[in-house]
Amino acid sequence: MRIKLKTALKQTLKTLLMISPMLLAIIGLIGLFKTFITPEMLHTLFNGSGMHDMLVGVGLGGVSVGQPFLSYIIGGELLDEGASFYGVTAFILAFVTLGVVQLPMEFSIFGFRFALLRNLLSLVFAFILSWAIAFTLGVLS
Repeated sequence: MRIKLKTALKQTLKTLLMISPMLLAIIGLIGLFKTFITPEMLHTLFNGSGMHDMLVGVGLGGVSVGQPFLSYIIGGELLDEGASFYGVTAFILAFVTLGVVQLPMEFSIFGFRFALLRNLLSLVFAFILSWAIAFTLGVLS
């Protein structure tokens, strides 16, 4: 039992050291995106058309990867400024699930096929779910 634990710890440390340069680069890029892309800038891109807003939301959310609590704050501000539910839900889903910035790290850790499939499915479901949520909220209100 002890030997397995030591082996697992050594492998974990080796992997952490291997991916640390990519991890630091990703953290830096995410910090740059969060510094230069403000909620006000995002609001100017949404025009109220469902499909356009979903495309913009998924595109911006996928590039400006972040934590769920940040996406809710930004999404709330966008809704307050008049952005559509389509765009805001697409942005929130892509912001949390898509990882364009972190793709190189995902490729090295999980493999090309898995990382690509995960991101493609996240992209498809961001569109489907944002439409379903906006449609449901429209029906209920």
